[in-house]
Amino acid sequence: MGYKRMNLSRLFWHFLFSALAIVFLAGCDFFSSEPVYGGLSAEGMNYTPYNLTEFVVRDKYGNRASGGGDLPPGSGAGSLSCCYKLKGTEFTVEWQVYDADEAVKDLYAPIKEIKKVTTVHLDPVKRSDRAGNDVLAVHFYPDDHVEFEFRNDFSGSRFDYGEVDEWFQTKYGKAANPDDLDWAAAYRRTTRVAVQGWLKYRFTDTVDLEQYVYYTLLVNPKFDEHPAVQRIVMESKGKPGAFGLAMQKLPVDVVREIKSNKFDHVANGSKVGQADSI
Repeated sequence: MGYKRMNLSRLFWHFLFSALAIVFLAGCDFFSSEPVYGGLSAEGMNYTPYNLTEFVVRDKYGNRASGGGDLPPGSGAGSLSCCYKLKGTEFTVEWQVYDADEAVKDLYAPIKEIKKVTTVHLDPVKRSDRAGNDVLAVHFYPDDHVEFEFRNDFSGSRFDYGEVDEWFQTKYGKAANPDDLDWAAAYRRTTRVAVQGWLKYRFTDTVDLEQYVYYTLLVNPKFDEHPAVQRIVMESKGKPGAFGLAMQKLPVDVVREIKSNKFDHVANGSKVGQADSI
């Protein structure tokens, strides 16, 4: 009987020390009700019209994750580092961008970087916590809001500016680049227009953005003030791809009227005045 008691006592102390060791290794996180995300890699996804050089995500407990790497509009990933830990549901994101069009005007001048900061709320997310297994995708939007997403692959951008520009340049050739800009500058011009499509109508679908870019640059920058286009905007709201498909089917006489600029301009259903001919 004494031998059994001694073994039980040893087992008790063994489990106690094991539990204490787990608590010691986990630190304060063991007692916290806040979600903890360990073993993270981080990547940036840039939907702004500027180049993203770097970003830092911070929690309220002094932890941080970072990434970047001179990401042009529509690109993602860049430098990918492991392994970060973040804790909680409230985070601060700081990032830096610069205007590449301004930078190329004087290659010897210092690049004027623009610093930005915002906060992000993230509801608790279940994930593996294996080192390097999950990627925290940090999505930077044109209106300077930021969204988080956990990924276990390197899936692409939510905005395919590259595909939009390739379609535009291939389909319209010289008309798409009448001033013979180099490919990077022409791409940035396309991107800036596509960004406006998101800011005004939240377009992310490639076909929607293609038509928005085409009509803005080659038909009439105020094309969306035509009553027929406004109807399409309202009817296609919340239906990715519907705007682009409907614009492809606009009658020739309507397109001609838009190009001439001889129509009553409206914006969001409100008349904005009589048009003058271009």
